[in-house]
Amino acid sequence: MDASFPRAHGAAVCSATIRASPEDFFVEEIASFEPSGSGEHLLLTVEKRGMNTAFAAKRIAAWAGVAESAIGYAGLKDRHAVTRQRFSVWLPKKIAPDIAALQADDLKVLEHAWHSRKLPRGALAGNRFELLLRDVVGDHAEIDARLETIRARGVPNAFGVQRFGREGGNLDKALAMFAGRRFKREERSLLLSAARSALFNDILARRVAGGSWDRGAEGEVWMLAGSHSVFGPEPLDEALRARVEAFDIHPTGAMWGAGELRSMDEARALEAGVADGFADGRFATGLAKAGLKQERRALRIAVPDLRREWMQADCLRVAFSLPAGSYATAVLHELGEIRDAGG
Repeated sequence: MDASFPRAHGAAVCSATIRASPEDFFVEEIASFEPSGSGEHLLLTVEKRGMNTAFAAKRIAAWAGVAESAIGYAGLKDRHAVTRQRFSVWLPKKIAPDIAALQADDLKVLEHAWHSRKLPRGALAGNRFELLLRDVVGDHAEIDARLETIRARGVPNAFGVQRFGREGGNLDKALAMFAGRRFKREERSLLLSAARSALFNDILARRVAGGSWDRGAEGEVWMLAGSHSVFGPEPLDEALRARVEAFDIHPTGAMWGAGELRSMDEARALEAGVADGFADGRFATGLAKAGLKQERRALRIAVPDLRREWMQADCLRVAFSLPAGSYATAVLHELGEIRDAGG
């Protein structure tokens, strides 16, 4: 998270270091389906250490003797971590190479099964995290209280800084692309995503600063928990407030694109103001011209299963799960100033 992003639950209560070693950052995909048991795609569940998703996909393709385009995966995972995720390998002859030949110290196959389709991006329910914070400085009682607040109220659903490239370089490239510079299709998609995410984060930051990120505003569009279904705007009455308190629905912010904003009144004015002011409106204009459509993203993430364990006086383990597309750094940011030793 950008250090300038406002905290929803008050000032930082600690400082700490994350990812001093890959084992300090463990993430496991939560599957959204079971393998079909038959088909032309070999579904692998692997655990990898110190390896990003793209590099793992290349290694699996080389092992299987197929093009990288034959490899599918649901989400991207960091290199400085121990991660468990699925890959699919298209093998039309339905003959699997020797699994043992793929096993290595930094990549282990935990499960394998046949499946009927290539694994598409986003085909996961979420991710489980186990994070070890080292060099923790802060009052234990205050830290524990903040973690309880996070568990009870959730956190702002901000995009992590990795979305924007090293020192935000993807945003500069996005502006160059909107001005006419040509990029390859894959990089173009990455830059559009970065630009859209930056606009959303600015909308969310203003909602956090104004206190409406977790309670809604006049003219709000609502998202049903556990889905991407939205409804509204509807008047913010007691029935809606009760549903918000129960985490049955969440307020949303604009994921910018062509078309009319669905929000109205206070919510719409804030979103339109951000779009007009961010980079003098060039991001909003560029995203619309690129053909993206107006969509919505929840402003809040629920973290009901957050757990903590003090390993030592300066070493804290936290564990929680998040829906797909949400970032562990959003949780850590609400805790304090967390230095990422992994990059």
